[in-house]
Amino acid sequence: MPEFTRRALGVAAASFALVASAAIAQSPPAGPPVRVRATIEKVDGNALMVKLNSGQSATIKMPDNVRVLGIEKTTIGDVKAGNYVGVSSMPQTDGSQKAMHVHIFPEALRGVAEGQSPWDSRPGALMTNAAVETTVTGNDGQTLTLKYKGEEKKIIVPPDAIIVKYVPGDKAELTPGTKIFIAGAQKQPDETLTAANISYGKNGLTPPM
Repeated sequence: MPEFTRRALGVAAASFALVASAAIAQSPPAGPPVRVRATIEKVDGNALMVKLNSGQSATIKMPDNVRVLGIEKTTIGDVKAGNYVGVSSMPQTDGSQKAMHVHIFPEALRGVAEGQSPWDSRPGALMTNAAVETTVTGNDGQTLTLKYKGEEKKIIVPPDAIIVKYVPGDKAELTPGTKIFIAGAQKQPDETLTAANISYGKNGLTPPM
């Protein structure tokens, strides 16, 4: 998923695009965004009490019209030439890149946050948002040729890479035990966080962000 952490990603299509772009590459109104990777522990109205992946606790306040995006696990077979995807990968010593996660975007998000930039899921990781030009099966897994802004990258997707796709979400599914990811929460003076957009793993999935 221009710089993935700072650029913004018909009635249903426009609404869905807004949810996903904010969840994946939201541009905050002011100040640096706070990335949240957490598990919901309690829900109190429009407030989520969560346990951050760091082990700390936090409170996230949502507006009544909070936009949510679901993330479902799928397989490499769903990655087709022509798809618009986000791939988090690690550079290899031979100059290649090996995927950790592949995110399949809906057609409404084609072109959002296009490019490659550092990503903080692991030291040295990269995130690439691009169109799939070709997919080729090899001994090491599937090799994706990605094209963006006149550039081309080949990324190997090993069998253990996590493949997900994004679907419309439901606020009612933000329940205790659900894993969430927020790209651009805003820290408040009272140390709580506010978030207008939240993505969450469906069916127990931890968002691979």
